[in-house]
Amino acid sequence: MPVADTETEVLIVGGGPVGLTARALLERWGVRVLLVEKHRELSPFPRSRLVNVRSMEIFRRLGLAAGITAAAFAPEYGRIRFRDTLSDRDFATAAMVGVNAPVQESPVIGTVTSQDRLEPILLAAADAQVRFGSELTGLAEETDGVVALLVDRHSGDETRVRTRYVLAADGANSTVRELLGIGTTGPGALGDVTTVVFDADLDRWCARRPAGVYFTAHGSFLPLYPEGGWAWFAPTPEDPAHADWPGLVSRALGPGAEVRVEVLRVQHWVMNAFVAERFRHGRILLAGDAAHAIPIIGGLGMNAGVADVHNLCWKLAGVLHGWAGPGLLETYGTERQPVAHRTLRQAVANTQLLLHVQERRRDRLRTGEAASARVELPWSEAYFAQLGLVLGVAYDSDAVLATDDTAPEPSDSGTDYVPTTEPGHRMPHLWLTPDTSTLDTFGEWFTLLTPDPAHWERQAATTSWPLRIETLPYEHIAFCGLSPHGALLIRPDGHIGARWRDRPPSDDTLRHALGTITRSMPE
Repeated sequence: MPVADTETEVLIVGGGPVGLTARALLERWGVRVLLVEKHRELSPFPRSRLVNVRSMEIFRRLGLAAGITAAAFAPEYGRIRFRDTLSDRDFATAAMVGVNAPVQESPVIGTVTSQDRLEPILLAAADAQVRFGSELTGLAEETDGVVALLVDRHSGDETRVRTRYVLAADGANSTVRELLGIGTTGPGALGDVTTVVFDADLDRWCARRPAGVYFTAHGSFLPLYPEGGWAWFAPTPEDPAHADWPGLVSRALGPGAEVRVEVLRVQHWVMNAFVAERFRHGRILLAGDAAHAIPIIGGLGMNAGVADVHNLCWKLAGVLHGWAGPGLLETYGTERQPVAHRTLRQAVANTQLLLHVQERRRDRLRTGEAASARVELPWSEAYFAQLGLVLGVAYDSDAVLATDDTAPEPSDSGTDYVPTTEPGHRMPHLWLTPDTSTLDTFGEWFTLLTPDPAHWERQAATTSWPLRIETLPYEHIAFCGLSPHGALLIRPDGHIGARWRDRPPSDDTLRHALGTITRSMPE
């Protein structure tokens, strides 16, 4: 029998970047949180490597962007390079758009950093309770909550936790998803991969041509930290227990490299590719890899999970605080599951492009073409040009008041991004002052952007939702599709909930819109 009872409002299962981001977001909303992680500490492995521009916008709102950037690589590392071996010259290269240099579509820039540098920053971003070495072993849903059974992996003690909701961010092999019997769709396991973390002096081949990833025919090499350290990703050999890891890495560097390789850690893992059949089971919600496992090529997986909880946490807070109805949580899966499918398709396409490049290179070498010959890549500038997928996400759900009976139409290619203020889309970045972006006005509240704040303040006075009114400069009203009296209603996650091109049609317009979006009409 459990030895103790604990109560909380939200139980987060999983202490990776997604769970830690959710913990920070929910604490900002004043929600009581307990996070449990079965491992005894944060992972020492680099794992995810790319924080894209949208995730950095979210971290900017949490006050974390500067710290993440300070521990990360310089922008010139926002590039991938293709080589036969690491000691050879590039035969192709591609920029990571939104990482290698600023883009006009955002006030921030993405960054190349290792997950083991990111997680401590996220952990320190909130004070909510965390229990490491605590594994979830059982779940039971009740009328007004969930009872979770936890086991301390060191002492064996059991704890029963009563919680209003469970947010499962426990990875591709999610215990929560398995306990709920939620299936998955997609290719599934794509192969066994090994990560070797090592030290070696590789400056002679890399210092003048920096990159976040060097793809070779013998595995991928990734610089880990600005001050040093490397990782090698490659298919797991047949007998990994007896593999000569220093020898394998040395041979992958190229003939005659003659570099001393000091292996520090080795991790074996499975590259998965799937999307959960549903993201919600009653009061239990899946996020991150538990909801969608995305292949690593393109750096999309962790970032999709951060966007998941950014979408979900304001909805949980609204239900728990009483200004949103439980039906609002139905929109989480409606909005995020299509994004997961598009993200998976993009990652699979990236993998196919990578294999295509390597195959073309092998063909050239077999036909005797010079080893220095470049491969012309028609997609080279599009490979990491994912702003359409990253910033162009558009939601079509009951939490969006569409205009003219038209649903949002996001780009499926993931490459092109066209800023728009159509409801459902992320509110575009516009400078309100030399130092303040529209994105800086969003937070733990709804935001009404309007060139006529005085008129709308009378409507806002009749509402009981968290709401702030911000003045939209006249120079932006044409782009936003507004008259001098129109307004945009922005949800806490930065997506446009409603747009009125002109004056509100009635004195109850704003109140009705907030009630419809949140599925609640509080007095």
